[in-house]
Amino acid sequence: MEAQEQPLYQEQETRSKQEHGSKKSTKNEKFKWWQTLLILILTLVISVGACYYVSQKYFWSKYDNDRLAEQLDSAKAVADAKPNDPKSHVNLGYAYFLNGDNDEAITQYKMAIDLDKNYFDAYFNLGLVYNKENRLNDSVKMAQKATEISPKDYKGFLLKGMSYRKLKMFKEAIEALNEANKLMPSNTDIIYEVGRVAEDQGDKKNAEQIYKDALSYDPLYKPALEGLERVAKK
Repeated sequence: MEAQEQPLYQEQETRSKQEHGSKKSTKNEKFKWWQTLLILILTLVISVGACYYVSQKYFWSKYDNDRLAEQLDSAKAVADAKPNDPKSHVNLGYAYFLNGDNDEAITQYKMAIDLDKNYFDAYFNLGLVYNKENRLNDSVKMAQKATEISPKDYKGFLLKGMSYRKLKMFKEAIEALNEANKLMPSNTDIIYEVGRVAEDQGDKKNAEQIYKDALSYDPLYKPALEGLERVAKK
């Protein structure tokens, strides 16, 4: 299995300035990155067939336990039969990841990297596990390597943005997400991550609007629905 995976409206910034006054000018400055990104999103055509949601495959996949066990057994068999194939180890690492065994997943991804130093999927998947475990510096390193190997693949930039956000490096996060958006416009994962940046900076109103923007592309997009619930409780 191969590893596949917003700036704000101008009127939002104006509204924010009116409501918060000059004391919030610094925060509004931060959102200039978001304005640029969302403009790109809203003006470019959605390519549904080409869109690949990282979330659907890596973060919010729904499998029953029996299917997970079967997938793991199958991946083990393939890796045993093809021990020198980096793809087989990435697939096995992903199966371990879905089963909640991050240590084994990391081991398999590192084996894939040992077999192929320029294998994008291995770095990307390893970065995702590091991100989930909050090993954020390691996650950034893997994302950086992934973007160097495949600079036209949006997923590496998305991972970088996710990791920077958790590190509270918000400017860097928006820059990375902007790059991701240039490569894959209107992707709900990217829009959602920008919403998370707004939410983490305490801007509930803009976070809420960005999550709604994500849902305008996919009304059943669970992370955005959960994001709306979170900001409503704050």
